[in-house]
Amino acid sequence: MTKGQIEAKLSEAISKFEIEVMGRGPKQIRTFILQDLIVVRLNGFLSPSERKLAESNQGVELLKKLRTTLFENARNDLEVLVKTVTNTDIISIHSDVSTRIGENIIVFTVGENLEDKLKAKLGD
Repeated sequence: MTKGQIEAKLSEAISKFEIEVMGRGPKQIRTFILQDLIVVRLNGFLSPSERKLAESNQGVELLKKLRTTLFENARNDLEVLVKTVTNTDIISIHSDVSTRIGENIIVFTVGENLEDKLKAKLGD
């Protein structure tokens, strides 16, 4: 598979994961493979009630705690999903939510330079 195909497959799998685990999928998702990083950018994933909750500082704090807890509880499943698609070990996962613009960024650190590995496969 090409880099673009893997990025698309990861976007599709993570979007499905978001629907199944977090209760709602994003309106837009983009995945980027950059050396030993996989960066996933999800936009439009907050529900109307979450957007309303995010109008106050206390609501933002509550929403972030909830999303972080859900994410941490499903971390192993997400790790397996990404490892299955990329065939590489996951070293770490980081995630942050912007309630102001309804964006979530997930960054995976993988065990090898995935970008170079994919380029080498294309050269074979």
